[in-house]
Amino acid sequence: MASWEDNVRRVEPYVPGEQPKQKNVIKLNTNENPYPPAPGVAQVLKEFDTDQLRLYPDPEIKGLVSAIAKVKGLQENQVFVGVGSDDVLAMCFMTFFGSSQPILFPDITYSFYDVWAELLRIPYETQALNSTFGIDVSDYKKKNGGIVIPNPNAPTGVEEPEGALEEIIRSNPDAVVIIDEAYVDFGAKSVLPLIDKYDNLLVVQTFSKSRSLAGSRIGFAMGNPKLISYLNDCKYSFNSYTMDRLTILLGKASIEDVDYFETQVKKIVKTRSWTMEQLKNLGFTAPDSKSNFIFASHKKVPAKYIFEELKKKNIYVRYFAKPRIDNYLRITIGTDEEMKSLIGVLDEIIRHTDEMKP
Repeated sequence: MASWEDNVRRVEPYVPGEQPKQKNVIKLNTNENPYPPAPGVAQVLKEFDTDQLRLYPDPEIKGLVSAIAKVKGLQENQVFVGVGSDDVLAMCFMTFFGSSQPILFPDITYSFYDVWAELLRIPYETQALNSTFGIDVSDYKKKNGGIVIPNPNAPTGVEEPEGALEEIIRSNPDAVVIIDEAYVDFGAKSVLPLIDKYDNLLVVQTFSKSRSLAGSRIGFAMGNPKLISYLNDCKYSFNSYTMDRLTILLGKASIEDVDYFETQVKKIVKTRSWTMEQLKNLGFTAPDSKSNFIFASHKKVPAKYIFEELKKKNIYVRYFAKPRIDNYLRITIGTDEEMKSLIGVLDEIIRHTDEMKP
């Protein structure tokens, strides 16, 4: 081995959901929105002057920050914008988790958290979820260097009660508590109103799920002005121009169309309810989901087998070969037609499995 390799920072990377190259695929494995972005997004693309691309974008992302602040009822100095919530969260890890004490997050959760911790040499401890995939508040009342909790959780879709989250925030005044609300728009209650009450709370959201802009990479954090100021200091020390001119305009058009946003979210929630009922009829169990996906397990047929059989039929869902969740499938909510196709194929798989048994 060459000596320079001794200085390489090695880390086991996050593995995103598969992006199939073939056509005619029902893609329910990466929690994308099945519907197009707000009409204003298409209008921006149609009218955009490409000559603007020779100029650097606004490093303060003023237009988008202002639009987010207005819709969320905040001041501009309470909003931080980044290239997807992954970028925002990574910046939060770099900015706030410099303690020698371990940061805390659930053992079943978004699998990027431990990757960032390993990459940035941040000590961490995972706290076990209970049998119904809920958090034990007492696990987060010990010495720590920071806390990250997704709500609703991924990949389970379970929502934590607001009271439980507030108790954790209140009990940790000397640590920054990040509530990752990537899926909050699909029926969960945001803790955003608490940012004026607790100066250690940072709420992170994204345009990728409920606003159909996963391909444009827009995420944002909301908190008290001091937290946001520290985030910006870290950002400007890393990369001043994090978002391009076109994306800023697309994000602004998206968040300003509140009616379209609410209509699309309601459609997904309605389809989720129908899908949950159909899955139960087929023998699946799943926790109550407040996200745009369902975390389902069949009582007789192994999840890995179902995952592989679905893939043969060009239906992609997400399977995690990890302890405690290796018999679950995370199924993104697609269009009504896509979910009907999924249920039909699942019915065939389960019937065929039953027929094969002696």
